[in-house]
Amino acid sequence: MANKFGHAISKLLQLSKGYLKRSPVRPKSSFSAPNWIPGRSKWLAFGALTGGLGALLYALDASVDASHDCVHPPKQFWNHKGLLSALDKEAVRRGYQVYKEVCSSCHSLQYIAYRNLVNNCMTEAEAKAQAEQVMVKDGPDENGEYFERPGKLSDYLPSPYPNEDAARSANNGAYPPDLSYIVSARKGGEDYIFALLTGYCDPPAGFVLRDGQYFNPYFSGGAISMGQVINNEVVTYADEEVAPSGSQIAKDVVTFLKWTSEPEADERKLLLIRVFLICSFLIGLSYYIKRHKWSALKSRKIFYVPEVTGNGNGQSKGNGQGNAKAKTDEACPKHEHNKKEGNGKNNDGDWKPK
Repeated sequence: MANKFGHAISKLLQLSKGYLKRSPVRPKSSFSAPNWIPGRSKWLAFGALTGGLGALLYALDASVDASHDCVHPPKQFWNHKGLLSALDKEAVRRGYQVYKEVCSSCHSLQYIAYRNLVNNCMTEAEAKAQAEQVMVKDGPDENGEYFERPGKLSDYLPSPYPNEDAARSANNGAYPPDLSYIVSARKGGEDYIFALLTGYCDPPAGFVLRDGQYFNPYFSGGAISMGQVINNEVVTYADEEVAPSGSQIAKDVVTFLKWTSEPEADERKLLLIRVFLICSFLIGLSYYIKRHKWSALKSRKIFYVPEVTGNGNGQSKGNGQGNAKAKTDEACPKHEHNKKEGNGKNNDGDWKPK
């Protein structure tokens, strides 16, 4: 596959070089493509190389995924995947029941507190009742001693083991991971967790499993220490309309684990809708104000109008000033007196005796 992409990239580079060397046919213009391309041939070549490199990296990544040591999980339909879709709170509630009855014996949720369950999995009274069933080590008291007390909403869900060594000792050396962010931490997300829970099968011929291991094609290496715990009717739902089949139970617990990975996912989607609506209004208002305020400046025309001459014959500014001065002198009474007592030159240019 990588060879095919490399061949396609080489063909693309040859076509781009031939296009850059092609002589222009249309007349020269400041906005024509033939004038724009030669000046930016280096940038076009750089863009072509960058695109080819990206395609090559994608091909290499696809070839590596194809040679992975586990089966890729199939895509499943999840109601909460859409941009305007929210988590199914009923499925989250059923998923918490599955975790409590099945998964909590080995896996922890150390980043989830009982207060986080309020209005998501149960009511506040139900969450308080759940917390009070657990004894939490607290202290020290006034005497410097630790004591146990009933849990509160501020307490986090307890871990099934006191430390990692105890967890490995109880599971043949395997450490059960914390499930708080398991969906976000695994490639494939919900699809991978669902396929892992429902994908147990018999190992192929020649595949050797050690004691306490099971075969799962969706797990890296195929050998997993966790047995198949999701089966038909492993739990009993209060809602009789929901059949407790293996796939339904796996779907519910995966939905719950998706909520534990992103408890604020629905709030972020609501915030995105509000931001989009507000920004749409503000952008429209800003565009209208910009058009209204700047329309006079953007549509105005500036002309250079030279000073109009006195006689209107297109004479220079200096001639116009001289003519104006002559007219001013003619209108002066002193000029009239000097004209009468002058050298006696008449209008025809002849000399007249006094």
